[in-house]
Amino acid sequence: MRQHRRLLTLVMAGGRGERLYPLTRNRAKPAVSFGGAYRVIDFTLSNCLNSGIKSLYLLTQYSSMTLDRHIHLAWDTFFNRELGEFLDSVPPQHLIANKWYEGTADSVYQNIRLMEVHRPEMVLILSGDHVYKMDYGSMVAYHKQKKAHLTVGTVDVPVEQSDRFGVLEMDPNRRLVGFEEKPMRGKPHPANPDRILINMGVYVFETATLVRELIEDYKKDSSHDFGKNLIPNMIGKGLKVFAYEFVDENRKESKYWRDIGDLDSFYEANMDLVQVSPIFNLYDNDWPLHTYREPGPPAKTVFDWPGRRGIALNSMLSTGVIISGSLVERSILSPHVHVHSYGHISDSILMPRVEVGEGCRIHRAIIDEDVVVPPGTEIGVNYEEDARRFTMSKHGVAVVPSGYAFV
Repeated sequence: MRQHRRLLTLVMAGGRGERLYPLTRNRAKPAVSFGGAYRVIDFTLSNCLNSGIKSLYLLTQYSSMTLDRHIHLAWDTFFNRELGEFLDSVPPQHLIANKWYEGTADSVYQNIRLMEVHRPEMVLILSGDHVYKMDYGSMVAYHKQKKAHLTVGTVDVPVEQSDRFGVLEMDPNRRLVGFEEKPMRGKPHPANPDRILINMGVYVFETATLVRELIEDYKKDSSHDFGKNLIPNMIGKGLKVFAYEFVDENRKESKYWRDIGDLDSFYEANMDLVQVSPIFNLYDNDWPLHTYREPGPPAKTVFDWPGRRGIALNSMLSTGVIISGSLVERSILSPHVHVHSYGHISDSILMPRVEVGEGCRIHRAIIDEDVVVPPGTEIGVNYEEDARRFTMSKHGVAVVPSGYAFV
């Protein structure tokens, strides 16, 4: 696959992930386990690899140890430095200002020296916490065709979701003429009044324009954010800002792009995967998804006695999973999960190395890494009891954090 040698890619992977708390208490949001075998960052990085992009910096910040370890284990082998390929993590350098990143644009501004070193023609900027399949090379080609100062990746969603996203307005030539950050009701898509065009957090900048706009924004009292500040400012100045409408490499009838920024969207995106025919296809050899596969034996179910049968229905089982005489339905079991006998787990996500004792009932729950659930525990059965013990999502999903001590 052709590499884009005049392109430098920056992946923003430093967000605190407050709306995913407590899953982000001990790790950065891009390092959160997703879909059993993966970490959230794997989807953006797989897109890069499948697009022939191999010059990447990860801009990290909060609780980055888990993320750095995963990058080392899963991704180092794909990059050959002798050929000019690299995937390097860059924490805040404090070279320009002695402070943490204050916004998406500020994270790039504080690393402006990377552009001075590489002198790329274009800079591709990505978010490291979305789930989708996209060929960034097609977007780069579109950007060059339009001779744009900035091209913004966009996807259409129902108009009812306006208050969750930055909503864009474009003219018939796909030039952006308006931007609103989380309006109550955004301007409709030109081709469909029931849909809006939203910002995906995927940008291709002409480098000189990016540098100039970052310096100008830094001097202002702003949020130093691409969506809230730079894009509206560039549109207002009449610069050539174009929309690139998302082309889904997932090859399904419905486009699949998910922002998993809060507990409910994270839970729902995982539950999408256990459907009989999920919209997001993990089994696509034409667009492989890479990750680190922990060593271990195949998953297995054991016991076939009356009242003690190891059964998994409409579920995903990862390496090293053992279901010992329990029923598991519509759930995701991550690597090295062990479910003991006489239990029932349904509509739940069990993250790596969770152990569930005998006779447990777990429903609509997220159990974080390394949690040991004592025998006889019930989660998702009594809302008031769960709310007293655990973090609850808005839609009633119980979240048990790593290190939780059951009493």
